[in-house]
Amino acid sequence: MNTTVFERNIPHPAVVAKSLEGAVHRPFWIDGLQESAPSHPRLEGSASADLVIVGGGYTGLWTALRAKERNPERSVILLEAERVAWAASGRNGGFCEASLTHGYENGLNRWPEELGTLERLGMENLDRIQEAVEKYGMDCDWERTGSLSVAVEPHQVPWLQEDDEGVYLDQDAVRAEVSSPTYLAGRWHKDSTAMVHPYKLGLELARTVAGLGVQIHEKTLVKELKEHDGGVTVVTEHGEVRAGQVVLGTNAYPSLLKRNKLMTVTVYDYALMTEPLTPVQLEAIGWSNRQGLADLANQFHYYRLSKDNRILFGGYDALYFAGGRVNPRHEDRPATWEKLASHFFTTFPQLEGLKFSHKWAGPIDSSTQFCAYFGTARKGKVAYAAGFTGLGVGATAFAADVLLDLLSGQDTERTRVEMVRKRPLPFPPEPLASVGINLTRWSMDRADHNNGKRNIILKTLDAVGLGFDS
Repeated sequence: MNTTVFERNIPHPAVVAKSLEGAVHRPFWIDGLQESAPSHPRLEGSASADLVIVGGGYTGLWTALRAKERNPERSVILLEAERVAWAASGRNGGFCEASLTHGYENGLNRWPEELGTLERLGMENLDRIQEAVEKYGMDCDWERTGSLSVAVEPHQVPWLQEDDEGVYLDQDAVRAEVSSPTYLAGRWHKDSTAMVHPYKLGLELARTVAGLGVQIHEKTLVKELKEHDGGVTVVTEHGEVRAGQVVLGTNAYPSLLKRNKLMTVTVYDYALMTEPLTPVQLEAIGWSNRQGLADLANQFHYYRLSKDNRILFGGYDALYFAGGRVNPRHEDRPATWEKLASHFFTTFPQLEGLKFSHKWAGPIDSSTQFCAYFGTARKGKVAYAAGFTGLGVGATAFAADVLLDLLSGQDTERTRVEMVRKRPLPFPPEPLASVGINLTRWSMDRADHNNGKRNIILKTLDAVGLGFDS
């Protein structure tokens, strides 16, 4: 097997160790902001609403906003078990992408006849997100910079050359954009991605919907759903809400519907954030156009600049733990921090001496189609979306419109696409899930070491539409 660029060019262990000294274990985006963020009272006693939303992340918040935009008179209550945007919505990389299908290739492989429609709907969705940010004055560090895909191994260069979207950059051109000795070529998609402060976006969505009349209740864990004549009762630890309709946006956390128990698995993703770069350090790497970046490996890295010129560097070690449950102990993984730091200095050796200020992780809900799936339950009174597989910053806004369409019974372009109409295959139960997912991950790593060639395991999973994405 071949070695990768990150195995051929390993920085000195002392460089890695020193860079991690003093890094605090908490999400950079949330650190210092959650304490000052407005709090919302716990639900106690009985209430009623036209629409109850379970989950205070992006899916729930966008649904609340779109519901009020469609009908300002509709009463909406949003229930969150912890704090608004505290989980995946507040600790992701802040890449708000147009793609609804977790990338062009995944969409092409699964829905080739509808891909043109899905791509257009995705761009329209991203435009609508930007319009909402501007309309409601959301202070969330929005930058429509686009994204830069980079080849770091020779076999990846033809993949970029064959792409007909965006601007192709040869080795000299891509290094002129961002200076890294690992880059062999690049493809800049200039309009399909925005960078955003993910936690600020969540807080600003909450501020906006509260201003429109949505009642938000934090520290309100939903226990179960019970049908009643004309609606659904949402039962919480300290009360209940009688709802005409319900939206479930619980992401990686357990669904309130048994039918969805095996529809997603929980994968942990890890990230580092540097201290702010000095002007000299910024000049050393270029990056004046501030694109989001990602390499093309199966086990890929993603990275971007923050408003104050820190570098977020994440990905690669996307890990599944036996049992598939959300557990905070999975979030502290020193070996992963060291690996990410090593890969960072392989990518930017000129930044040796830079230190990381934050290290953190969080659960991702992955589906077998690598992007969101949708459905209804309880005679059409409950709608749900899950399985965003790490690309939900933008896709959750699209999901909000889909869920409201489904609840209203509307036949729309959104609800007619196969991605929305058909459920993907479920994952197998444990222990088969653990064996299958980790074997798939091993196969993906082997492909990265073998010029991208997929083994029989990956080819079989491709054929049956069942897989795992890093």
